[in-house]
Formats: sequence, C-alpha cells, structure tokens
Amino acid sequence: MSDPALSGSTPNHKTVREAIRSHYASLTASERKFAQALLDNYPAAGLASITIAAANAEVSTPTLARLVQKLGFKGYPQFQQALLAELEAKASGPTQRRDQWASDVPATHLLNRFATAIGDNIQQTLANIDSAQFDSAAQLLADPERRLYVVGGRISRALADYAFTHFQAVRRRITHMTSSSATWPHYVLDMSEGDVLLLFDMRRYETNLLRLAQLASARGVRVILMTDQWTSPVANHAEHTFHSWTQIPSAWDSNTSTMMLLEALIAAVQEANWPETRDRYERLDAIFDAARLFEK
Repeated sequence: MSDPALSGSTPNHKTVREAIRSHYASLTASERKFAQALLDNYPAAGLASITIAAANAEVSTPTLARLVQKLGFKGYPQFQQALLAELEAKASGPTQRRDQWASDVPATHLLNRFATAIGDNIQQTLANIDSAQFDSAAQLLADPERRLYVVGGRISRALADYAFTHFQAVRRRITHMTSSSATWPHYVLDMSEGDVLLLFDMRRYETNLLRLAQLASARGVRVILMTDQWTSPVANHAEHTFHSWTQIPSAWDSNTSTMMLLEALIAAVQEANWPETRDRYERLDAIFDAARLFEK
C-alpha cells in the first residue's frame, strides 16, 4: 500500500484544510499561527518555499517542518504536492475526472465500486461536520423573519430546486433565484441585512456565484454555502460552509452526500418550528385535495 504522504494526498483522503482542522488541538501556538495563516490564504500561503512560507507567517522554518509531519507528510515537498493536487482537482472537468479513476480500475463490478465510493463519501462528510455549526445554520434557515434565498449553479441548481421545494412547505418568506445570473441583481435589490442566502457551488466553481455571494454579503446577508471537499471560493464570504465528499468512479461528481446533508438540514428546520410547520403541512394538504393533485 502506498504512503499517502508520498502520493500528494493527505491521510484518509482529506484535504490539507481538513487535516489541519482534525489535528488543530495537538498543534503548538507557533504551529497554529502558520495553520491559521494558511487557512486565511488557502492554499497560496503554502505554495511558496518553506523559508518564505514560514517568514510570511512569522514562524520558524523548523516549526513549519514539524507541522507538516504532524499532518501526516514526510516533508514539506509532499505537503506542497497535496496543495497543488487540490488546485488541479478544483479545475478538473469530466474528462480529467474519468481518466483519473479509469487509470487504476480494480477487478470489481462498477456497482460495487460505486457503493464503496458513496459509503466513503458519506462517512467523510459526516466526520467533518461541526454539530454546533450545523445547529446554528439550521436556526438561520428556520427563522421566518429572515427572508431565505436559494440558488445553485449549472449542475447544483438541482440541489437548490430540491431545497426550495421542501423549505417552501416548511416555512414562509423563501425565494428560489432563477438559474440566469442576469436576473440576480433584481433579487439583490430586495435583499436586506439579516436575510439568508443558501448557495450551492461545486467544482468547477462558478464566478457568477462568487460575485453573487460578494454582493449579498456586502448587504449584510448571511451566506450558507454547501460545497465539496475542495471548497468553493464563496467560502470567503460565507458565515457557514458545509463540505461534502463527492468523488465517484465517474466523469461526474456525486451529489449523494450533499443531498444527505441537505435533507438533515431540512429535517432540523422542520423541527425548529414544528407547530407552525405542521399547520403549513395541513393547510397545504387541504389545497392539494381541493386541486385533486394526487390520487386518493
């Protein structure tokens, strides 16, 4: 079995960002200083030479060397390889993704490989969720005094549509922003301080979504980002960021772990105001009956 520290990846297939978070409690004060500098300017702060990177963070070179070993790397070059691999992965398209998994296909059926990959993705996603952050985001999403806006990108708009359909039944004052970025200024015009923007952005990250997050956060809107393990640039403007692990043996990434997390948030919002939500459900069912929408 190859050593993950020598292959440009972190242990357990984590990003360097997640490796820092999982080891943070064991770091010294000076090691945390560099770790924070890297997180503040990720991943650029770790791409310079070890001497320059340490000097920029005002720590010693030996401190940085010890830190990367604590994160599971043999040395600084392998640490940089992992950061560079993340940059490459962020920009990769379907062809590159397919080539990556197809180059080393095990002798098992595709369904088995999918099942293994999906299980690993869900496990990694759950392992990296902060329960306090989850509860805080759910409270924001549940507050009917805050208008909730939902938006997604070229592919992730399907997740946004799913979120809107459920949250619309759960709470009032929710707006599903269209997929056309040309219309977004009209929505921003009506955004107020304290409103909430639930935004989905997966690799390859979309510049229009980043600009929307910038405009919304400048107006005091609380941005909740759902992204992948490589992290959308929108995270720099988000109050809460949730990472989902998405790689599968395909030219495309999977939304399964993201959907799992989204459904957990929907359930949390539903429970936060259950008496009001139950009333909405009952009134909605009465309308469905009157419209004869479903078979009886």
